[in-house]
Amino acid sequence: MPTRSIIEPFRIKSVEPIRMTTRLEREHFLEDAGYNPFLLRAENVLIDLLTDSGTGAMSAEQWAAIMRGDESYAGATSYYRFAEAVKGIFGFRYVLPTHQGRAAERILFTTVCKPGDIVPNNTHFDTTRANIEYVGAQAIDLPIAEGLQPELLHPFKGNMDVDALEALIADVGAERIPLVMLTITNNSGGGQPVSMANVKAVSSVCKRHGLPLYIDACRFAENAWFIREREMGYAQMSARDIARELFSYADGCTMSAKKDGLVNIGGFLATNDEGLSRQESRLLVLTEGFPTYGGLAGRDLEAIAVGLNEVLDEDYLRYRIASTAYLGRHLSDIGIPIVQPPGGHAIYIDAAAMLPHIPPEMFPGQALVGEMYLEGGVRAVEIGTVMFGSTNAETGEIRTAALELVRLAIPRRVYTQSHIDYVCEVMSDVFAGRKRIGGLRMVWQDPPLRHFTARFAPAR
Repeated sequence: MPTRSIIEPFRIKSVEPIRMTTRLEREHFLEDAGYNPFLLRAENVLIDLLTDSGTGAMSAEQWAAIMRGDESYAGATSYYRFAEAVKGIFGFRYVLPTHQGRAAERILFTTVCKPGDIVPNNTHFDTTRANIEYVGAQAIDLPIAEGLQPELLHPFKGNMDVDALEALIADVGAERIPLVMLTITNNSGGGQPVSMANVKAVSSVCKRHGLPLYIDACRFAENAWFIREREMGYAQMSARDIARELFSYADGCTMSAKKDGLVNIGGFLATNDEGLSRQESRLLVLTEGFPTYGGLAGRDLEAIAVGLNEVLDEDYLRYRIASTAYLGRHLSDIGIPIVQPPGGHAIYIDAAAMLPHIPPEMFPGQALVGEMYLEGGVRAVEIGTVMFGSTNAETGEIRTAALELVRLAIPRRVYTQSHIDYVCEVMSDVFAGRKRIGGLRMVWQDPPLRHFTARFAPAR
């Protein structure tokens, strides 16, 4: 059978207009936003690659399910359909809906952590780290060495360093570690997948030391597909079966359903521990809502139940991973250094390598996202010293991040190949003029999640 192009496995039934802007307009918009793409008005963005969280398009089946939403305050039928879908895929016995993933994180860490505790992860993402630090605990990243080398090809660069985990437990003591986490895929580490072998190895360490293992499951389906494609012994398994095996090695999970739940809002916290779930339910009732709606409308629960099953469709996953790789391949052909190999939900540009004339203290990633917007109205996000560094309020000393990346996150079922081709054309022009890009200075910040609201000015 001849090899043919991988096409979008869907038809478009509704469209949203994109407002075209001029460079002069964008110069004013970016200056007004303090050179922070988070502060731009969405109507002034042509192609929005800021995040894949909650920005996807829902299917006809999801919209149909929304009409079935049971808005009863307690015991809504929609909750039971939602819980059945979650338990069928993830296998955990107790499921609490939340309005999004960071709410699940807050409830989990508020319940299990105390000041002085340590939470290891392959790499924490921003809200995970912030929620841990908010309760006085410490978030520790334990990526494998290959995960810190953007240009290196490795099938599972998202893996946790198991030896480093063992060493950490021996150093601080298991009593200071309330749980271990694995983020799949590893968002801060370039959207890289975690292998099943690594999940098993981490689980084994946790069991030996009596530590719970939790999965940050935001992009579980994409990770399952990478395991199917890259790990020996899984090529004939379905993504659903791979996911079910992966979660069988864990004690619970948090999830923002705004990613691989294919919805615009929602998430959940799941566990096998009945006593822990009761404690978490008390906090859920206090801050989110009754346990059978948890800050969501019944219609949202219905959409998640459908989305969690749709995301495991093999035609969809094949298209999703191929379309991201398409962008990565074309940027590499231009000469733009990216994290290799391409991840599932985004392409990560190595801003430090692309802009070596801008030191980390002048935020090369932030400078690059600004130039992308000026050149073509493309919005992306810095994942580097702005997001994961810090500035000493007294001395002004800047602690830099391990990597200076720019993430181009692709919303699910939103953009066509011609949109991605436009991004490639914009990036070609940005790359050609890269030596003219100047650094930035931060003029205002509000930790701990300063990247959302910080303001910048040219570093002249």
